[in-house]
Amino acid sequence: MGIVINIDKAKAIGHDMRRAARAEEFKPYDLKATIPSEAVAAEAARQVIREKYAAIQSEIDAAATTDEIKAALEGTSNGAQA
Repeated sequence: MGIVINIDKAKAIGHDMRRAARAEEFKPYDLKATIPSEAVAAEAARQVIREKYAAIQSEIDAAATTDEIKAALEGTSNGAQA
């Protein structure tokens, strides 16, 4: 018998990696969002990041294999290191 992969657990790990990568991309804008002269631009940049990671989340949710999860994570700052 070969190795059996629990796809639900693999997806959960993928989502954890996605969340960590999103948090890293948000960091430069966290402080800027509190500065009135930079808040609008910072929030716009944060929205782009949110949309990017929402798409990755959908790809992970739809994945049927670990290779599909890895492919979805290639767009993150930590890459597909799963």
